[in-house]
Amino acid sequence: MSDTPENDGRSGDGTRAVRAGLPEPVKNEPTLPGPVFAAHFHLPGEVTGPYSYGRDDNPTWTLLERAIGELEAPGQDGAETLVFASGMAAISSVIFSQLRAGDAVVLPSDGYQALPLVRAQLETYGIEVRSAPTAGDAQLDVLDGAKLLWIETPSNPGLDVCDIRRLVGAAHARGALVAVDNTLATPLGQRPLELGADFSVASGTKQLAGHGDVLLGYVVGRDGEAMAAVRRWRKIVGAIPGPMEAWLVHRSIATLQLRVDRQDTTALTVARALRDRPEVAGLRYPGLPDDPAHEIAARQMRRYGSVVSFTLPTRARAERFLASLRLVEDATSFGGVRSTAERRGRWGGDAVPEGFVRLSVGAEDPEDLVADLLRALDESAR
Repeated sequence: MSDTPENDGRSGDGTRAVRAGLPEPVKNEPTLPGPVFAAHFHLPGEVTGPYSYGRDDNPTWTLLERAIGELEAPGQDGAETLVFASGMAAISSVIFSQLRAGDAVVLPSDGYQALPLVRAQLETYGIEVRSAPTAGDAQLDVLDGAKLLWIETPSNPGLDVCDIRRLVGAAHARGALVAVDNTLATPLGQRPLELGADFSVASGTKQLAGHGDVLLGYVVGRDGEAMAAVRRWRKIVGAIPGPMEAWLVHRSIATLQLRVDRQDTTALTVARALRDRPEVAGLRYPGLPDDPAHEIAARQMRRYGSVVSFTLPTRARAERFLASLRLVEDATSFGGVRSTAERRGRWGGDAVPEGFVRLSVGAEDPEDLVADLLRALDESAR
């Protein structure tokens, strides 16, 4: 990664996002080249050069990987970025490439709902899986002897936060690697590698792409040997993104700072409005000064995300609330420009109350969104 003005860590987030990963300008060529669709490349003689076969690398991935690296690790020349077909492909690549039979891994007990599936698979391979909640840095209590610590902060969907620096220090002292799921925060919210982590992993499907139309994941790491294993895993399982998807995400990064600032600011406005409603319990948003996670979040995050969570009294009340919304779509995932919400209990994988709602705040006008939410709360009470 070259130390150009837009990625040296001193430029503003907007400047960096707009220019992230762009190639050197060539007269009469586009500023962001279109997607390269190729299963193979001209390859006479000995195998040399960066591109040989479409499962190994692609020029469109290269530009996107450069762009993500400039956001996640600006000015860190040793950092490497790899893109994947989805967030779970990225997560799996780190976990399964770094662990062997007999190793131990620490996962969050309150993390993404697919992690129990990962746990079950790991255990069939003879890998010991331990878990503890995100809040209170509870994973420290089960860290001894582990090979890998997996952190999710803020956690999904509960929005708890752990102290990355503290956990990294403890893990490294015990010889463990640390991976941080940075999906909810985005690289504009926090940079795990700057906080000492070995890997920053995320679903680019969410706020990075931001439009609800692309699946993509990525891994950023600074240990050459560890990242070589991640790259080898991607090659073996073929968990690669399509060039069109990679190009769409790169195009979307240009507006990331604009979207994140709008969505995150509106999320705080929404959280403040919901805080005053008597039927709303367990309201969580790390940006609220009285949120249990705020003190730690304020030390390591620059923005607090677009997701707000809360609980309504019953499953029926939550379903009536969701059905009454006009500007918020009842859909899973988060981070898109159109607001979405869902009753997370319908999936069965999260330890949340039946009336628990995860709300992803979009780019609508804040006053319109707040009015829609409050009206839906009123209507759902009838």
